[in-house]
Amino acid sequence: QVQLVESGGGLVQAGGSLRLSCAASGRTFSGYTMGWFRQAAGKEREFVAGIRWSGGSTYYADSTKGRFTISGDNAKNTVYLQMNTLRPEDTAVYYCAASNSRIMYWAASRWDYWGQGTQVTVSS
Repeated sequence: QVQLVESGGGLVQAGGSLRLSCAASGRTFSGYTMGWFRQAAGKEREFVAGIRWSGGSTYYADSTKGRFTISGDNAKNTVYLQMNTLRPEDTAVYYCAASNSRIMYWAASRWDYWGQGTQVTVSS
């Protein structure tokens, strides 16, 4: 059984930083894809960033490019999201996701496994 467990959320002032972690267990996703999504109150879940383990290619939403960095530790089966220069509009529940596909999908419905989510709140 695959489990994704996020940690690292919290409350931060605008301009601050947070680092989220997602530990995967139950199988290795080496060669496949992991990513982060977020869902603000009343909005749909949206893609934030993704990483393809094979080759290490990374992808970002336009709203997070240049501020967020996704990285992974293959040996630990863990993916990280470093979030800098946070803005109030980054406030959301952040979800870790994993996919059996090597294709980086923007749509949440195309991902196979999900964590329980961690709240990130950015105050102005």
